[in-house]
Amino acid sequence: MERSYRTGSGRSSGGRGSALSGSSGTCAVEWTPLGGGEGGFPIGAGLPGCNVCCKSSWNQLQDLCRLAKLSCPALGISKRNLYDFEVEYLCDYKKTREQEYYLVKWRGYPETENTWEPRQNLKCVRILKQFHKDLEKELARRHRRTKRPRHLDPSLASYLVQKAKQRRALRCWEQELNTKRNHTGRITVENEVDLDGPPRAFVYINEYRVGEGITLNQVAVGCECQDCLLAPIGGCCPGASMHKFAYNDQGQVRLRAGMPIYECNSRCRCGYDCPNRVVQKGIRYDLCIFRTDNGRGWGVRTLEKIRRNSFVMEYVGEIITSEEAERRGQIYDRQGATYLFDLDYVEDVYTVDAAYYGNISHFVNHSCDPNLQVYNVFIDNLDERLPRIAFFAIRTIRAGEELTFDYNMQDPVDMESTRMDSNFGLAGLPNSPKKRVRIECKCGTDLCRKYLF
Repeated sequence: MERSYRTGSGRSSGGRGSALSGSSGTCAVEWTPLGGGEGGFPIGAGLPGCNVCCKSSWNQLQDLCRLAKLSCPALGISKRNLYDFEVEYLCDYKKTREQEYYLVKWRGYPETENTWEPRQNLKCVRILKQFHKDLEKELARRHRRTKRPRHLDPSLASYLVQKAKQRRALRCWEQELNTKRNHTGRITVENEVDLDGPPRAFVYINEYRVGEGITLNQVAVGCECQDCLLAPIGGCCPGASMHKFAYNDQGQVRLRAGMPIYECNSRCRCGYDCPNRVVQKGIRYDLCIFRTDNGRGWGVRTLEKIRRNSFVMEYVGEIITSEEAERRGQIYDRQGATYLFDLDYVEDVYTVDAAYYGNISHFVNHSCDPNLQVYNVFIDNLDERLPRIAFFAIRTIRAGEELTFDYNMQDPVDMESTRMDSNFGLAGLPNSPKKRVRIECKCGTDLCRKYLF
């Protein structure tokens, strides 16, 4: 959160300041860390005038010092900034006698402690800019003049509060996603379309979560190559499975769609920088989860240019049996959406369900003219019934462009496997998300088929 302070004596002479007693002093604190980094919390030494919780965050300790009117060098609280308080968000606006005022929600205090503050007392430049940006956008949406009004009607002020709370929730979710990811590519989140916040039931994972009754058998052998690309021994890992080497020296896939990829595994002699280790290194592009403006829910866009044939992401979720997928599919049908993805490279035995457990691919939308292609990948598990599902760029993808794949994809190697099935959508089609209802397509491309299935 931006350190957005309001300075001046107004807050200390009224509101929460009026409830304080005692004179200003200095808080000398001995630190006994209970952890490391931001998760490590200090303990007060029990000195006179310093009464803190046993477990408090850095911000909470700063607030406690300010409430007690105590300076604390260790916390960065001095007489100069003793009466600085952090703005959490702005709730309302009015203009009186050419003076602008904002109703402030203070961090760490209930809404009953909100106060009207003059503009000159607020240092929160970013929050002010965002407040007026949201205000102007909402005024335009309501077909009103965008000139700043002298006061806001209750419905408009309520909307701005909801928007501020939404941004806060999305920031927290973004931080959570980036804490859980194990890949180099960062994740950002934005919603400039509506007031929807983070998904209520979604857990970010980085690899398959194995369901009940399913076992992933680890590979028993690896290659002995010194240089897997230029001097492969016995064709390296792909050759051992009677397949071709998948990548060039830039890590771009050179196999046609439908052909499997066999990467080097944990038992191979080669190291982390081996050119046959691409998918296993994870997402390396910065991506953004954003709210679409045409009713397609959340989507994913790239924040960086992606070269043609480059690996983008895996489709990750919970591995379940096809029987369990059928049971869950009936439930998902009633909800109007599903994230079931068949692992039917050789036979339809297992399915990936990314509805609850998944990674950023959970939010990738369909397009009849996609920029991502699916490949089956084998690394530490060579069971052909349990491939990893990887998305590669079909073409060069510009920064800011939405990432999409075709939910109704066809296998170019086996065109006969695309027959329709009344229960499972595309039976036998390698890696097709299961859909059981006729869903209108909203991709908006020139090649749109009007319906997903």
